Amino acid sequence: MRADLLSDTLTRPTAAMRDAMARAEVGDDVFGEDPTVRALEERVADLLGHEAGLFAPTGSLANQLGLRLHVAPGQELVADQMAHVLRAELGAAAAFSGITSRSWPSERGLLDPAGPMSLVTTGVGPYQVETALVVVENTHNFGGGTVQPIGAIREVRAATSPLGVAMHLDGARLWNAHVASGVALRDYGAEFDTVSVCLSKGLGAPVGSVLVGSAEAMAQARVWRKRYGAGMRQVGILAAAGLHALDHHVERLADDHARAARFAAACAQAAPSAVDASTVETNIVVLDVGAVGWDAPAFVAALLEQGVRTYAVGPGRVRAVWHLDVDDAGTGAAVDAATTLLRSRTP
Repeated sequence: MRADLLSDTLTRPTAAMRDAMARAEVGDDVFGEDPTVRALEERVADLLGHEAGLFAPTGSLANQLGLRLHVAPGQELVADQMAHVLRAELGAAAAFSGITSRSWPSERGLLDPAGPMSLVTTGVGPYQVETALVVVENTHNFGGGTVQPIGAIREVRAATSPLGVAMHLDGARLWNAHVASGVALRDYGAEFDTVSVCLSKGLGAPVGSVLVGSAEAMAQARVWRKRYGAGMRQVGILAAAGLHALDHHVERLADDHARAARFAAACAQAAPSAVDASTVETNIVVLDVGAVGWDAPAFVAALLEQGVRTYAVGPGRVRAVWHLDVDDAGTGAAVDAATTLLRSRTP
């Protein structure tokens, strides 16, 4: 494989990360006795300006725990129509917690405060579903790695707080938003009641996410984590990978962003209708290959024949994601393969 751009979840632990995992001090995390897990939870909570954290094996579970804390069965959450919690978590909010949901349309997943506020419904008694939660995703996966403007987030927070409506941040790639925008992690965290962040995407840990919030909320989330079957034992081995990633892999995300921008610029030059390179802010590039006459699965297959793996996210849209296992040479291979295919269909 010359360049595996399927997802940033493909990253493999570095030799230094493996060493940190092998040396991790461990204990039984169900009893709260794993010191490495506690250190990771405390560190992530501090980075985001919250009281406490809870280690979870997956980002989807961290999100679902956050949703369950805020939304009672029969109440609703609202999120944009491309949100991961709606499109990629297999209806878990409804299946696990009896949560209903509505969505607002968005361009590239970009938050417009008018969207959620057009849906939020409170104080309607037994006549309509009550909105309990607004979910924001940053960066936005299916939007193409979109960074949410902190001003828009603050505007939604100011509108929802008087209504008693909570806010949850799906920050799976919040590290990318932080590096790309320069906005402090604490500034993002301050606007949300709970935040989930992944360690197993751009940061390169093999497993794990952390949910943060108030100490009371995290105590409740710990109960629900066990109830959902995700109580874990000596997982300091995994938490050590997360701590190593925080020490060594955050600032290097800028390299992924630069390589994605290089790829987008080349593709835009080859086929201007396929991508607007100015909208590529982080490590994700979505190509509209349908605009130049390609079927997305066929484009993905043609790239794979040249050793470049990507992902069809729609009938005419292809996603490529950069991560620490894709270097400049791999990026060059992706540029050559994609631009050749795009030019083959561009008048």
